[in-house]
Amino acid sequence: MKKFYLILAAAAMTFSAGAQQVLTGQIAVGDYEGSTSMVEGSYFDAAPTNFYLAHTGSQMIYTADDLADFNGDKMNIQITKLTYRFYNEGFEEIVRDVKVYLQEIDATEFAVVDGKKQFFDFNATSPALEEEIYYDLLATYGEDGEMVFDLSSNPFSINAGSGLLVTAVFDAQDDSNTTYGTLVQFYSSGLRSRAMTFTNNTVSFLDYKDTEDFPDATATLGCGTSIELPVTLIDYTYEEAQTTSISDISVNNQDDGAYYNVMGQKLDGNNLPAGIYIHNGKKYIAK
Repeated sequence: MKKFYLILAAAAMTFSAGAQQVLTGQIAVGDYEGSTSMVEGSYFDAAPTNFYLAHTGSQMIYTADDLADFNGDKMNIQITKLTYRFYNEGFEEIVRDVKVYLQEIDATEFAVVDGKKQFFDFNATSPALEEEIYYDLLATYGEDGEMVFDLSSNPFSINAGSGLLVTAVFDAQDDSNTTYGTLVQFYSSGLRSRAMTFTNNTVSFLDYKDTEDFPDATATLGCGTSIELPVTLIDYTYEEAQTTSISDISVNNQDDGAYYNVMGQKLDGNNLPAGIYIHNGKKYIAK
């Protein structure tokens, strides 16, 4: 004989799934605020760009360890902004067509093939950022500044545990729109050889990508191949899934003498499997 146990004296139970709230986070790669070390050497040794020449391209690797905050508790991670800190030694008004490409990557360094370091291939048709940006260097000459890639209108989705490759392309509309001074990026020790650059006064990095010489980086192209990864801030959004809970069960006509399961479905009271049921407005356990 089926036994029923009264477990509550009343009313209704409703299902509620926890709402997923969009949260924000930020990762600092390197000592963003405290670093005093600046890139030294040739103008092509600085990522993500310099303004000494009209056309530059750079690639920067952020490893899964750098992005450890993207852990398994975070869902739907989207990168919304990249920020770089520099010291301004330029004194011109600079205009650049800027394109930024992001992709997941497992590599932690640039490959060497036949003694030549290799840029990574990337989908040049799908930039996360594509806009004309005006830089008034004269207004901030001799000061620290920030270069911001705002991706909020086209955020990049990334999976926890993945690394990130950022490709940044800067092109002047006028090849004479350059400056004798330049931007000097800040970096932290231990991040060397995590970036590569391309610089040229007539050829875009995107044009070079379409040649048979790509992905080789050679000195004749004005490439930096073992340079510092600049200190970086990575802003992102994410969601945390909340556990679905059961509070009160709501059923219609709960005093009609019928039995209802926790989904509110009406059942035959003479043939009930074990479980929790509502009968005449009360909760019962059937065993």
